[in-house]
Amino acid sequence: MTTDSLPNIDAGQLDSPTLEKLTPPRIATHAPRILLLYGSLRERSYSRFLTQEAARLLEHFGCETRIYDPRGLPLPDGAPPSHPKVAELRELSVWSEGQVWCSPERHGAMTGVMKSQIDWLPLEIGSIRPTQGRTLALMQVSGGSQSFNAVNAMRLLGRWMRMVTIPNQSSVAKAFQEFDDEGRMKPSSYYDRVVDVMEELVKFTLLTRDRTDYLVDRYSERKESEDKRKAADLAKIAMSQETE
Repeated sequence: MTTDSLPNIDAGQLDSPTLEKLTPPRIATHAPRILLLYGSLRERSYSRFLTQEAARLLEHFGCETRIYDPRGLPLPDGAPPSHPKVAELRELSVWSEGQVWCSPERHGAMTGVMKSQIDWLPLEIGSIRPTQGRTLALMQVSGGSQSFNAVNAMRLLGRWMRMVTIPNQSSVAKAFQEFDDEGRMKPSSYYDRVVDVMEELVKFTLLTRDRTDYLVDRYSERKESEDKRKAADLAKIAMSQETE
């Protein structure tokens, strides 16, 4: 089919996806790299405990993990991006191929600690996009009955950050009952769901990480880049004519 019936299309920038194009040019052999963020500064932090359980599972599945410590991270716009804690967070996000976000639910939403970490991750730093195309798994802990407000809010943010947010998620109710004195999660259906989520995260990460460049390549952005290139060429021509 030609583009004759699509008069608003820039045919030169239009791509027709095929299975062949989804074949990665290379297959990575290194361990999947997963960054884990949690949203509480309490000494006995159930979101941190749950994050640590997730990291243990991911390492069992062959992943390399990094857990970011949010202590000392300034509020968004409260310090320059060169602040050591901000730079550390951004470097870890660029390093990662997948991420886990785990927050307590507070006042029906994620905590400010969690939101601050996400807000310090811009969509773009120069030509680098710290989150685009990376996989994302979501978890939350609650002090009362089971709720999904925090994971649902984080899911919206994951989409906004152009991340591949996996379908499964974990919500641990009455978290104070689900961890022992050493901070290890007790056997339960909640624990089983965490295993499910981490399994799924690894699968999606292995599926997408070698295809990210193609998966996030967009017609609108290709068109915009081409328009800018043409405008720059015309400006150069105009300048050269003025100097003649």
